[in-house]
Amino acid sequence: MQHIPLLSISIFLPLLGALVLLLLRTQRRALAFALGIGTTALTVVATALIWVRGVPGGFAQVEELRWIPSLGAAYCVGVDGISLPLVLLTAVLFLVAMIYSAKVSEQPSSFVALLLLLETACLGAFLALDLLLFYVFFELTLVGMYFIIAGWGHENRKKAALIFFIYTLVGSLFLLLAFLALYLNAAPHTFDMRMLLAHPPLTGTAAALTFWAFFLAFAIKTPLFPFHTWLPVAHTEAPTAGSVILAGVMLKLGGYGFIRFSLQMTPDAFRQFAPYVMALALFSAIYGALAALGQTDIKRLVAYTSVNHMGYVVFGVGAAALTTTGSAFGLDGAVLQMVSHGIVTGCLFLLIGAIQDRTNTREMDQLGGLAQVYPLLSGLFILAAFASLGLPALAHFPAEFQIFLGGYEVAPVMTALLLLGLLLTTALYLRAIQRVFLGEAPATALPPADLSGRELWAIVPLIVLIVGLGLYPEALLRVIHATQQVLGHE
Repeated sequence: MQHIPLLSISIFLPLLGALVLLLLRTQRRALAFALGIGTTALTVVATALIWVRGVPGGFAQVEELRWIPSLGAAYCVGVDGISLPLVLLTAVLFLVAMIYSAKVSEQPSSFVALLLLLETACLGAFLALDLLLFYVFFELTLVGMYFIIAGWGHENRKKAALIFFIYTLVGSLFLLLAFLALYLNAAPHTFDMRMLLAHPPLTGTAAALTFWAFFLAFAIKTPLFPFHTWLPVAHTEAPTAGSVILAGVMLKLGGYGFIRFSLQMTPDAFRQFAPYVMALALFSAIYGALAALGQTDIKRLVAYTSVNHMGYVVFGVGAAALTTTGSAFGLDGAVLQMVSHGIVTGCLFLLIGAIQDRTNTREMDQLGGLAQVYPLLSGLFILAAFASLGLPALAHFPAEFQIFLGGYEVAPVMTALLLLGLLLTTALYLRAIQRVFLGEAPATALPPADLSGRELWAIVPLIVLIVGLGLYPEALLRVIHATQQVLGHE
């Protein structure tokens, strides 16, 4: 198994599935989704084998081919303890999103092909070890998600897709400027991320300007306040699978970028500006929770909690940049929080999709008493909501606890204020549960069927992961921490 290029297989298997689908030119929904589900399931197996093969700490399982030698660019992919958890998360979320979407009847082949293309782009971005290769995959994610929102979204889908594309494209331009600065200042010129990580080429003003270019790119992608305004409209108008991938995977490209590029390639500049980054992350976390508290659309509510939770992620990375003791709490927690947020929020969006399918509304004022009509759907939503608000033994708790520990070591006052975000999140979810699931059942007749087999096949694996990660986070933390030790954090 050692000689099998599992990383490249994981990246390009979905693309191969998309090409086969396009060649078949089929409009049969069953065939299109059978191919999509089969391809994403095999991708889960391939990524699991990467985990089994082992990631000792630094970059492992590196695969490299010449690409543009005159520019010093190569097809180079590899995996470490920061990227592996996100690769596993990506593979699982695309599989469950594909299963859940098997009811899509409008141009099913195009929908499946776009999801598969998007999976290739996301996996490629997390595994790329060449700046130019990363940028290509990063841009492809924008294209895939734009067409999914515009083609299969709700009433205002085209406007939402355009806003999403413009915002993230602006971020991409800042990212390109930062990459050019790194390339031109490296001696010799190179896009090889391993060399740039081992010997960050920038100092002084150049490093500071490059850091802020990275910051703008990833603050939009994460998103942080005030760069978040594209997120609620994109989530509201996206189809359920689009919302799952957007929140569960694509926001993680921002968090991953803060760690891989801002922290590792401009470390001194990040240390210098970390208090400002942490302050903005703190404000973003509290703002996201307050904004969620004011929503009447339950999907929009969950979308704003992403602003809150991703604020925790950036706060943890900022704490890691500022620490002088080598503590890994902030960084371990940030990576684990990205995985737990992907699982929990993905599950919530699938359940909201199931609610909308049955009631034709997401307005909490028009819902109520759903626990009487759909006990299974309601029970799973309440469990996922408790995970999102940070209840112990569920996925978010070990991640947020470590972020708070890491933050307290370097900024105790800001960390104490960050706890307000937890209180607000608890309040908003308890309020949503009361309005949607408790009380009198709706006066209008609702379809009697609880979650279907298709929906359960998509949702139950995420529920298992929510509980499993809450009870035994060490399964991932062991891999994450091994890489943090290589980076000098203990």
